[in-house]
Order: sequence, then C-alpha cells, then structure tokens
Amino acid sequence: MKKYLVGGGIGMVIGMLFLGLIMYNMAPGLMLIEDVSKYDDFDKTVEVFEQSVKDHGWKIPATHDLQKSMAKFGKEPIKAVKVFELCHPNHAYKILAKDNERIVSSLMPCRVAIYERSDGKVYISRMNSGLMASMMDGIIPEVMDDAAKENEVILKPILGIN
Repeated sequence: MKKYLVGGGIGMVIGMLFLGLIMYNMAPGLMLIEDVSKYDDFDKTVEVFEQSVKDHGWKIPATHDLQKSMAKFGKEPIKAVKVFELCHPNHAYKILAKDNERIVSSLMPCRVAIYERSDGKVYISRMNSGLMASMMDGIIPEVMDDAAKENEVILKPILGIN
C-alpha cells in the first residue's frame, strides 16, 4: 500500500512539473495575438489602421517608430516597426477614477504594433486583453474586455475580417 502511495505521489509531482512546463511554453502565445495584414505594404497598413482608429472614436496619443529609434542609437537598420498607443477616454476614466483599479494603469493605453518581417509580410500584434481581463476583478475585466473587443473591430480593415 505504501509503495503505491509513494509511486502515485511521484507520478503526481512529475505530472504537475510537466503541466507547468507546458504552460510556461504556451504562455507567450496566449498573452499576445499576432495576425498578418491583408496589405503587403507597411505604410498602407499603418494608414488604414490610423484611419480606422479615428473612425471608431479612439485616439492615438503616441506612436513609437522603433526603426528610427534604433537608427538614432547607431544600430544596424531594422525592418519597419511602429507601436501605437491607443486610448479611449471613456474606458480609461472608468479605471483611473477608482483607487483599487489603478493597478492596471501600467497596461494603459492599449498598444498595437505593426511591423515587417523578413518574409515580406506585414504583421499586427497586441496584448490579449480579454485573457488578461479574465484574471482581474472589480470593474477591470469589463473595461478591458470592452476595449479588447473594440480594438478587434478597429483592426478589421487591415486584417480582412468581415
């Protein structure tokens, strides 16, 4: 009997370690979403994205051109990369107006990256806000989930989603 309990315990520990390893390897793929733009052209993707942001009542308070930033630091040229900070004051206010919700302010504003890869395609990435929201409490899940859904609507014109 004791031998079976020890064997079962060891098997359970090995199983938990194996599950932990799987989750560790899968986590980045779950936390970030990446899609290919329907446009082969980086500038066209950026143009359509910026217009869609405006059309949906969101703001772009900052754009980070990482290609230019790397050049300023004397780094070898890299393919085009822009990171856009997206803000919708109504969503932001719901979180920033409450002391206990402000913990997620480090995740604000929402960010979307548009970049080229060596395969010649243009990609769009963003945080999986819906998944992140599911791990929070208070008003945060509702606001982050709403923002995530609206961001996906904003991205439809460059992803070719109907």
